[in-house]
Amino acid sequence: MAEETSDPFNTEAMLPLKPALHLEGAVGDPCSEPMPKAALNRVPSQKLLGLLDVVNLALCNNPQTRVAWASSRVQAAQVGVSKASYLPSAALSATANHILSGSTNGVDQRNVSVTLSYLLYDFGSRAANLENARQLLAAAIATQDSTVQAVFLAAVQAFYQAQATYAALDAALESERAAKESFAAAEARYLAGSATPADKLQAQTAYSQATLNRITIEGNQKNAQGALANVLGLDANRNVSLATANTMAIPNSFEGDINALIEEARQRRPDLQAAASQVKAAEASADAARAAGRPSISLTVSANQYNIAGINSQGSFVGINLSVPIFSGYATTYRVRAAEAQVDVKNGQVEQLRLQVALDVWTAYQNLTTATQSLRTTADLLSSAEQSARVALGRYKAGLGSILDVLNAQSALASARQQRIQSTFDWNISRATLAQAVGSLDANLLQTLSDAGSQQPGEILPQKTQP
Repeated sequence: MAEETSDPFNTEAMLPLKPALHLEGAVGDPCSEPMPKAALNRVPSQKLLGLLDVVNLALCNNPQTRVAWASSRVQAAQVGVSKASYLPSAALSATANHILSGSTNGVDQRNVSVTLSYLLYDFGSRAANLENARQLLAAAIATQDSTVQAVFLAAVQAFYQAQATYAALDAALESERAAKESFAAAEARYLAGSATPADKLQAQTAYSQATLNRITIEGNQKNAQGALANVLGLDANRNVSLATANTMAIPNSFEGDINALIEEARQRRPDLQAAASQVKAAEASADAARAAGRPSISLTVSANQYNIAGINSQGSFVGINLSVPIFSGYATTYRVRAAEAQVDVKNGQVEQLRLQVALDVWTAYQNLTTATQSLRTTADLLSSAEQSARVALGRYKAGLGSILDVLNAQSALASARQQRIQSTFDWNISRATLAQAVGSLDANLLQTLSDAGSQQPGEILPQKTQP
């Protein structure tokens, strides 16, 4: 019976579902499906991983979520341990002895007894221990939710970081192509005698610099790929193929009531809920410490069978046992003091976390506001920089401009491309970070992020490289 692995108190029914996104209209357990081989082997004819796929795979496979889930199960089992104290306990014991004496060859003695014990009343100790276990379970579940949100955000960041490096590589390739075209134009004018050697050397230097930038970005792309695989619970050297994200529409200016967001966060943040449950658990632990110094009343029933030198005898008794602690060297007093001080510690941690929640929401709100404004501005910057580069190169080929005008315009265009890519990445991550700070990072936000990519006229973020 002690090794029974069933769940008679049904404690695991208190646990939430395993961490995964159950999207509207979805059928089955998303964690039951293996990771698509196409996504690992880069088979273009098969389904590639989108944002929803990446987040679900991270929640199913990342070790952090498995640890959080197992920790919740551990605490659920502790609730069962506390509930067990409300049931009677039974024990069977058997002894066999051979008693030697100087005058005889000895006497065989055997004893078999069955004892049933049932705690009738203990002045609240069991109730306090059960409440402590329940509150610690609530804290473990809230901690699991917090871990899920952290892995959720990490997956979103890794997805968009990988997408940003692919777009940055496309932009670097385009800048390298433009620099090569400028170098060819300068070399042609030099051979024709209408340009100086300095023009050719400057164009060649710019071309080499563009090549170096492209090599650097290729390294960043590989690092982002390794980080994405790591979030998905894979080795960093595993290749993960992503579906190409659509170019994002330019959002309207972000506005919101920061005070309402802070209050919503204080209601929804799972880490704050976990801290509040820790306070209640500490209060229950203090109650249990006080009850430990009080009397307890138990019912005891025992049946015994004796065999001494071949003579059998039996006996049984029923009794009420009253246990009254008298003196324990002040141990109970100091246990109570320690438990009460722990309540103060937990209350202080809750207040500290409340302030941190407000700061998290404020910072994420300001970052999203800035990212929204930057995204709109970089769209205009990119458009004007592209036009300027085209005009400068056309004038130079016509013999009306200088190579410095071309190189400056191309450098400004390369910078504008990178700023546009970075602003797009910042906007997506800032939005997810604000949702996580408020405690509302969920599948609905993912759906809106995935649907945010509608092509806009004049949008020129390159999308040629297939991840």
